[in-house]
Amino acid sequence: LKGSQSTTFEGKTSFGMSVFNLSNAIMGSGILGLAYAMSNTGIVLFLTLLIFIAILTAYSIHLLLKSAGVVGIRAYEQLGFRAFGQTGKIIAACIITVHNIGAMSSYLFIVKIELPFVIEGLLGHKSSGEWYLNGNYLIIIVSLGVILPLALMRQLGYLGYTSGFSLSCMVFFLISVIYKKFVMECPVYSDNSTQTSISAVYSSDNDTCTAKLAAYTIPILAFAFVCHPEVLPIYTELKKPTKKRMQNVANISIMAMFVMYLLTAIFGYLTFYGNVEGELLKNYSTADTLMLCVRLAVLVAVTLTVPVVLFPIRRAVLQLLFPEKPFHWARHILIALCLLFLVNLLVIFVPNIRDIFGVIGATSAPSLIFILPGIFYVRIVPEEQEPMKSRPKIMAIVFAALGFIFMVTSISFIILEWVTGHSKGIGGH
Repeated sequence: LKGSQSTTFEGKTSFGMSVFNLSNAIMGSGILGLAYAMSNTGIVLFLTLLIFIAILTAYSIHLLLKSAGVVGIRAYEQLGFRAFGQTGKIIAACIITVHNIGAMSSYLFIVKIELPFVIEGLLGHKSSGEWYLNGNYLIIIVSLGVILPLALMRQLGYLGYTSGFSLSCMVFFLISVIYKKFVMECPVYSDNSTQTSISAVYSSDNDTCTAKLAAYTIPILAFAFVCHPEVLPIYTELKKPTKKRMQNVANISIMAMFVMYLLTAIFGYLTFYGNVEGELLKNYSTADTLMLCVRLAVLVAVTLTVPVVLFPIRRAVLQLLFPEKPFHWARHILIALCLLFLVNLLVIFVPNIRDIFGVIGATSAPSLIFILPGIFYVRIVPEEQEPMKSRPKIMAIVFAALGFIFMVTSISFIILEWVTGHSKGIGGH
């Protein structure tokens, strides 16, 4: 993934191209859940949380780069090995695997939801039970017909050429969301179910609102900024690689995605207010030609991203199970098939995209953003350079502890919602 196989330190990628690559790594399907997150928090609290998580992401990249600079290693799993031996390597590889399986699931979930609408729009009639308008069948067909052949390529480096196209598709999505805000009427709440939904959003039941905020909104925001498995490979490719130069790449990328996320959330929310769905595109009419094009663009972007996301998982599995074995086609194909089978099962049986964003965001995101960079920094940076009681190391320990608290709290609220059944309230599908 963007040079993740490179073991040399002779980078040839320009500063601008590195910003482009990292922005593409940050940009994920989480953008479709941000307007829903804003409907739970309101604009001011959402903006505060988004700024907070963007700053924390930049700081965690600083910790990763500092750790990598001390030991001259630019691979996440190898940092784990340097900090905690084989156990550290296994933990880092497993967390990256869990996170990327979550990302693949969320991409395929979008295909499951949107592709039937796109086919309906192209055919010009509503579904009456045809198999080719069943999302579960369609993701299996897309997985076998498009994703698997791309995932079976021995070298996926050429898929870097699609990163520009993927980002262009998402910019088109943003421009369309902004345009629709100014041409669509504000939603009129006429029927009882809609009134119930609106009253749920602005309910005085503070416990429910707090649970909903903690269980889904913060994990969706955290998931939206995770790019940590890609930071070190992009650093490796960077021309004239220095920590300061790579930190600037990260800061500009985070800022660009911050602006894009904020605009998408604000205009999506201001178009639909309390009626906004957990997956924004579901709010728009399938008969709308512009939004049909937007749906197609998003589908193309996310479908082409799945094989790229699969590649680091396969590399992690190979490193853990067959570390000394040479390349073999049977292993290469079998791992890809097993991963796609697992992800298809998840997407078919998990009924709501918020469950995927919430659970993965609550486990792997705090590990990749807070916990691992913090503890790697404490373990790898030598004590003679920075004593354990120095301010940078104390900050790193607090940072890792914050991630742990965030993870436990979010998981607790998600379990609470499942047990009490509140999650069926707002924005359910």
